[in-house]
Amino acid sequence: MKTILQEIVADPHLHAAWLNTLSFMENAGARKISACEHPIKTQIIQLKHAAEEHRHAYYLKKQLSKLEVKGFEDYADGNLLAARSSKQYLARLDLLACRYLKEQFSLADDDLRYAAYLFVTYAIEVRADELYPIYQELLSAAGSKVNVKSIILEEEGHLEEMISQLQAFDSDWEKHAQEILKLENSLFEFWIAELRKHIFPAVNEHEGSLG
Repeated sequence: MKTILQEIVADPHLHAAWLNTLSFMENAGARKISACEHPIKTQIIQLKHAAEEHRHAYYLKKQLSKLEVKGFEDYADGNLLAARSSKQYLARLDLLACRYLKEQFSLADDDLRYAAYLFVTYAIEVRADELYPIYQELLSAAGSKVNVKSIILEEEGHLEEMISQLQAFDSDWEKHAQEILKLENSLFEFWIAELRKHIFPAVNEHEGSLG
């Protein structure tokens, strides 16, 4: 991951596409959280999470102005890195998590959506707590005007809040969370592989010719 991010930070166009991709994924997360809200029993913590994820999407978009690039006004495939897998990442994780949780807890409808919100958001926050600090480290090393320090602080707080909610949801939550993390890791590894193909096309073409 660090090698890929080094290449991204060093190339303004790739960097812009990366920021736009992160913005898309944060926005997708915010929309997913909102979609999981109960029409009546919505908790304030869910409203907070949705609002902050939307803010992250906006903040990352604003960071584009610090790069000397044009375009990237929307989330069209040409403005994203590994567009297909980036767009499918969260949706696939949500689908797989719902299947697992339905089987384990015999949940349906609003109860299943809430459980998916808890476990999927937890998995995403664990990943964010790994990815954003590495990205910020490379931004600082490169002297980039772009920074994600405020996002790092909020994501750390989100993770603590998700753990608290999961503890209230089920005393054996950690066992189930580990299974969701495995699902997320598989999707993450696929996403990284797709990013690598996008960022190192010459290397991939060379390896293909050797095959």
